[in-house]
Amino acid sequence: MKTVIIEDEKLSVERLEELIQEIDSSIEISAKLTSVEQSVKYLKQNKPDLIFLDIQLEDGLSFSIFEKVEVDIPIIFTTAYDQYAIKAFKLNSIDYLLKPIKKDELREALNKYKNIKTSYLMDFEEIIRSIQNNEINYKKRFLIQYGQKIKKVEIDEVAYFYAMEKNVFLTTSTGNTFPIDFTLDKLQEVIDPDKFFRINRKMIVSFDSIKNMIPYSRSRIKIELNPPEPKEVEALVSVERSSAFKGWMDK
Repeated sequence: MKTVIIEDEKLSVERLEELIQEIDSSIEISAKLTSVEQSVKYLKQNKPDLIFLDIQLEDGLSFSIFEKVEVDIPIIFTTAYDQYAIKAFKLNSIDYLLKPIKKDELREALNKYKNIKTSYLMDFEEIIRSIQNNEINYKKRFLIQYGQKIKKVEIDEVAYFYAMEKNVFLTTSTGNTFPIDFTLDKLQEVIDPDKFFRINRKMIVSFDSIKNMIPYSRSRIKIELNPPEPKEVEALVSVERSSAFKGWMDK
């Protein structure tokens, strides 16, 4: 069986691939794609048996793939954003797995696929209608405990998030920094993608925090932030995200 993983987070791809191989080593991962653009190009030329599909990709929602290419391949959705878990997915997909994906749930989804063993055309218009009828409530604020106090930080006050060692931090527009109990992967699912962009594996920036942009080597972009980022963190848009970043800035 040939399957494709469409996911823009490297660690999530590695984890999913590892679990798949533990469950059934005969399953071949024929492609690992990170964007809508890559996926459309691949699916126009190839037909795998099964697709593992994240909802939020580096250049937009994965649903837009199916506006550009007709797909009659069974799909297992994977995402950290449970607000997308609506009835339409259960009706039109093999399964819907919330991150972090559990081995038993993945095994059950694969077994469900093997029992069906047919391809079909998913009703993505119904899925999109369902999403439009279920307004997404992005995170509005964070409650942060430090010392003996609990502070609230409104989402509009956030300049950027960054990961350092095994911790994730939030920095406000006034330059205050606090640790938060979120991974960057999870943050990417619960904050508004129109206002925030993940520029690399270690940093998510808000649109309002961007002061200047400077062309860098290998098509990368150096960002000057306000307030400035810590010395240990580089505000540099990765090669893989540069095109999507330019599109995000130019909306």
